[in-house]
Amino acid sequence: MNIGFLILMIVGGAAGLFSTLYILISLPYMIIKKVYRKAKYGISLFD
Repeated sequence: MNIGFLILMIVGGAAGLFSTLYILISLPYMIIKKVYRKAKYGISLFD
């Protein structure tokens, strides 16, 4: 395998991994945050 192609595979794989981890962490965090604000302050879930 060519070294440039190997580096490209590693960089692409890392970008995919980090974007997946960001979505898996931020989506539940935002949902929990909105439910908490709704319960404590009565703020709309869609605001």
